[in-house]
Amino acid sequence: MTAAGKTMRVAVWYNNRDVRIEERPVPRIGPGELLVRVDASGICGSDAMEWYRIDRAPLVLGHEIGGQVVEIGDGVERFRVGDRVSAAHHVPCNTCYYCLRGHHTLCETLRRTNFDPGGFAEYIRLPAINVDRGVFLLPDEMSAEEATFIEPLACVLRGQRIAGLRSGDSVLVIGSGIAGLLHILLARALGARRVMATDINQFRLDTARELGADTVIPAEENLPDRIRQSNQGRLADLVIVCTGATPAALQALASVEPGGTVLLFAPTDPAVTLPLSLHQLFWRTDVTVTSSYANSPADFQTALDLIRAGSVLVPPMITHRLGLSQTGLGFQLVAGAQDSIKVIIEPQR
Repeated sequence: MTAAGKTMRVAVWYNNRDVRIEERPVPRIGPGELLVRVDASGICGSDAMEWYRIDRAPLVLGHEIGGQVVEIGDGVERFRVGDRVSAAHHVPCNTCYYCLRGHHTLCETLRRTNFDPGGFAEYIRLPAINVDRGVFLLPDEMSAEEATFIEPLACVLRGQRIAGLRSGDSVLVIGSGIAGLLHILLARALGARRVMATDINQFRLDTARELGADTVIPAEENLPDRIRQSNQGRLADLVIVCTGATPAALQALASVEPGGTVLLFAPTDPAVTLPLSLHQLFWRTDVTVTSSYANSPADFQTALDLIRAGSVLVPPMITHRLGLSQTGLGFQLVAGAQDSIKVIIEPQR
């Protein structure tokens, strides 16, 4: 196809209760760029964080995609029309101070790059910098909907690498939504000795157990006591916080073994602060508290390889497949955080 004179449907986000289907011109590509037909696009929990993006609305969101190349710009040599691909929406410059120190997600270029317009559209334009370092061919055996897990798994992979997960560690995941479940699966794949999970929602606890958590703990129970009962009398070597709720962070600090690590994976509202006793928490306990944001192209490729190999089995997490016209329902499901895990939008229907 050529973009000239054609229009497409897009789902435009005004807030989590107001998502409108509109028509826009299909993006025109330039040198070094690609036009990709979006076959599947996952709704990320961050897409539904109103406080994070409401002042920039209206927006076409969606950054977890699988699709097919339909048009190629001048100078593109690595891809062909018909190639099935996934893509990173944020890519680093690879030359700045932070990139050269291995902190690609601190790169200003990474934070400025994006799709045009976003994954909840029938087609997206991939800028030349994304094509250069952020487009990945999908193997024949990987579906477009499986490809929507590559980006979130890449973020999880980076988080566990920063947290220093080691084979034989015990791991507690607080918050068993899509990010928490991916942490459970990856920790298991990387050799964790015991994986425990907690949540306020029974549906998510049941899913965590089905996906490999050794112990699931309702959030209202005494978490440190239950961890010790399950973990040979010890607290968790690594605690991963996958919810922005303040009590979860405090639970994490009470649930980590001396010498262990707390990974604050989920963002919080900017106004959130924690009352901490630095003396009690850090002095003579060697507890590490760290955080993680986004991923690098290398993480993206590794995540793709893990899914392709079946080391991280993602299809069981898909609870909803919706057409583009149902994107508003998808946002309500994700924002409600009830009986849904992975919600996928299929823009071609």
